[in-house]
Amino acid sequence: MAKILITEDEDSLRSFVARALRLDGHETHEAADGAEGLEKLGENRFDLLLSDIRMPVMDGIELAHRAASDHPGLKILLMTGYADQRERADDLMEKIVDVVEKPFALPEIRSAVARALAG
Repeated sequence: MAKILITEDEDSLRSFVARALRLDGHETHEAADGAEGLEKLGENRFDLLLSDIRMPVMDGIELAHRAASDHPGLKILLMTGYADQRERADDLMEKIVDVVEKPFALPEIRSAVARALAG
């Protein structure tokens, strides 16, 4: 299965998504903000970056830009609970797979991840 980095500042949501994806057979790694996520991307090879857009230190938009530049071929899936943040991702649409709206149900995020990995 896939090696996935989950970058999300809400601890409970991050661990919930990680557990769900591990049940699907994926190897998950976690980061609490974009800077930590970028560091982990430099240390390991991942198949998918699943990142919140709105985070402290470095947001998901900047992380996605830098990840796409530094790691061609990395699939990127963003999450947000803010409509205005989704619009900020418009210039990334050629670099990312999709933006998942929060709150989401467990089957929704699992399906989005499956589609991202398959696409």
